[in-house]
Amino acid sequence: MASVDWSRLQQGLRNGERTPPAEHRLSDLTADLTRMLGDPDPHVRDGLAYPFLATWTEHGVYDDLLAGLGDGMCAGLEVGIGERDTDSVFRRSFSALVLAECIDRDTRVRRQPPSRIMQWGDRLMAWYVRERDLRGFVPGKGWAHAAANGADALGALARSPYFGSTELTVVLDVIADRVLDRDTPILVHGEPDRIAHAVMEVLRRDRVPLNIVEPWVRRLEAGARERVLTGADPYLVNGNAQAVLRALYLQLTISPRHPSIRPDLLLALVASLRRVHPVFLA
Repeated sequence: MASVDWSRLQQGLRNGERTPPAEHRLSDLTADLTRMLGDPDPHVRDGLAYPFLATWTEHGVYDDLLAGLGDGMCAGLEVGIGERDTDSVFRRSFSALVLAECIDRDTRVRRQPPSRIMQWGDRLMAWYVRERDLRGFVPGKGWAHAAANGADALGALARSPYFGSTELTVVLDVIADRVLDRDTPILVHGEPDRIAHAVMEVLRRDRVPLNIVEPWVRRLEAGARERVLTGADPYLVNGNAQAVLRALYLQLTISPRHPSIRPDLLLALVASLRRVHPVFLA
């Protein structure tokens, strides 16, 4: 295959070109882009690999190949899993983003059997709670952002028509597991907002009743109120849960797309936040 002039193709993408160039095989282009998802250079990863894969997926280029693309992204979630502070996180994190595009595309065109979306969901959720490298912005290398990109992918799962009340409840539990994990560092690069958005996508399906969501909120509240030994930084233990509760309250309050349980859930969130912050909210 002739060498790919990615700079020229990037300019075409910016000018509205939404299909691959005819002079290159799509399989070869996809293999290159998949490898580039893990590149530590943000101009390669963010500027080329993800935009091309996301755009081509969104515009139907992969409709007949969506199963293979999604399976490939699931394989990418396993690359270097368990490592910390290495470049392998980029492949895992951006594979999750592309997998989200695959799931959303199937939600629109319904080309995959429910079993495949469930398999993708299982692998995505297993990765999300196992991921050990949760850096946000990496100096010189750009965004790793596994906690945020993974939350976006969970939101795509929540939008799938194949996810019913049971599966959506599992998504909520996985989110809580990640937020409350003692191994999760303080998330300071906008991750709580994207995690709360994934929760909102679950709630907007109107398939998870209040009697399940309220205990889930109280679980986060318990984490947000957890005490630590004198002299220790409490926010290393309870800061993420506090941030997600606040972000969820904000989105539930001002988002124009409301779940049906919004009024009662707002009351539950207010009560939890008052208990979390009794000095200035009680």
